[in-house]
Amino acid sequence: MLHTPHQPPLRVAASAVPPQRIPAREDEAGPWHTEAVCRRDEAGLFFAPSKEPTAARLSREEAAKRVCARCPVMVSCREHALLQPEPYGVWGGLTAAERRVVLARRRRREVELRKAAAAERAERIAQAG
Repeated sequence: MLHTPHQPPLRVAASAVPPQRIPAREDEAGPWHTEAVCRRDEAGLFFAPSKEPTAARLSREEAAKRVCARCPVMVSCREHALLQPEPYGVWGGLTAAERRVVLARRRRREVELRKAAAAERAERIAQAG
């Protein structure tokens, strides 16, 4: 998304990167930005206004997720937000809190896979020796 929570809503893609991260050329960012459904929706739907009541936030986030659900580039947008990582807003159908959970799960899985690979190597060495 090209706007941050303290800026007024703009009509831009929720999948676009924040201004400080905009690449110099479109081909560096990938073509998925141009296909984002959110380019046609109100950007304010994807970011919380300051001091937003919980019920309003949940309703707004669900509406944003419905937009994401019909987007052909939702997975690319989500991966962008997970790789950046984007600290605010709904990106790729996930809120910032949901993205933190996904990232924590990925980190745990990577640790488990490394441990399993190390145990397998140790076992092979023990069998060979």
